[in-house]
Amino acid sequence: MIPDLQSSLLCDDVRQERNGKFMLIGIFEGLALPAKQPVCPRICLVNRWCMGEGTFTQKTRIIAPDEVTPVAEGQSVEITLPDTKRMATTVEMFINIPFKQEGTHWVEVSLDQKMRMRYPLHVKHVEPQQQQQPQQ
Repeated sequence: MIPDLQSSLLCDDVRQERNGKFMLIGIFEGLALPAKQPVCPRICLVNRWCMGEGTFTQKTRIIAPDEVTPVAEGQSVEITLPDTKRMATTVEMFINIPFKQEGTHWVEVSLDQKMRMRYPLHVKHVEPQQQQQPQQ
């Protein structure tokens, strides 16, 4: 039975407590990056699968605004759900992703080569704030 993708979230970091609970730090839906060097140092992608049974392969990627060009691609991740009452949480970390274009990028989550979810990631390039001179 093919599982449902219960959630997919982008965040700055993920920690797992001793009791197994995940802590997501800095959940976001968009990025503001320096225009001169629009590279995001780290994005964590957390997916939670449920209501399935069997072994599956997850693949994720971030697509540029042209909706064709991959900006980042995750590794294939095997997911095993022994029965429909179990859940599986995957955490992928993308490092130093170059966002050369502003605009709406797309996060795609596939399972066994079939897209299960696609959602927007808004990217904006910003100029560094200039320090104001003290008035005399």
